[in-house]
Amino acid sequence: MDTKKNKFLSNKGFVLFSILAVVIVLIAAFAPVLAGGIDPTAGNLADAIMAPDAKHLFGTDKMGRDIYARVLYGARISLASTFVLVLAVFVIGTALGVLAGYFGGWVDAVIMRIADMMIAFPGLVLAIAVAGMLGASMRNAIIAIALVTWPKYARMARSLVLKVRHTDYVYAAIVTGSGTWHMLWKYMLPNTITTLVITAATDIGGMMMELAALSFLGFGAQPPTPEWGSMLNEGRDFMQSAPWLMVYPGLAIFITVVIFNMLGDNLRDILDPREE
Repeated sequence: MDTKKNKFLSNKGFVLFSILAVVIVLIAAFAPVLAGGIDPTAGNLADAIMAPDAKHLFGTDKMGRDIYARVLYGARISLASTFVLVLAVFVIGTALGVLAGYFGGWVDAVIMRIADMMIAFPGLVLAIAVAGMLGASMRNAIIAIALVTWPKYARMARSLVLKVRHTDYVYAAIVTGSGTWHMLWKYMLPNTITTLVITAATDIGGMMMELAALSFLGFGAQPPTPEWGSMLNEGRDFMQSAPWLMVYPGLAIFITVVIFNMLGDNLRDILDPREE
């Protein structure tokens, strides 16, 4: 345990980006306090398209809504949606992959053929199609991206399970009377969890970008919801006359994605068994 603690603490990159990630999460959690009680959805047309000043630190949009407050509240929606998406893809993909690798036969064939069909289409294009059929909302955007992303985790989990499925100690456990669920929980899942956790951590930034892309295209969060991708969409018509409408939500996406990508990379350096 001490060795593992030292591995985490001795990695300066992991410590730095962990702190920065916690700061972003705290900003999202305390958005109402940091925004000074400003309602991010309340507008005042008299204050429309105001440049950043002492009253409105990031300026205002075409409806007179405070961009600073909307960026802070947007952190809540963007982070929460991304974490839900990553968790959903992780759980679904891992479960299906472990089942396919352990049982084999028709179970493996059905799960992998469905995964192959999903992979055959460009991910974002398929996600747009699914989101379009389900209707524009953040919930449906999460469902759409989850449907096209789980095969990656399923295939990875399956390959990891196949490496241990036919080992002597697994056969010995079966002979001694270990049940199916015990085998899955005791032997199969532990052999996949580390690699898949690393993958999930490194995918946080990418999935946040995909959610923002769907919102930017109008398939995710809908106005007046303060979500970063949706804010970029609202500000694109004013790119030259009021660039702050896109600059601040764009910076928020960029900074957050970089931090979580670097956090995932450093976590991989620590946990990846190939680094041992």
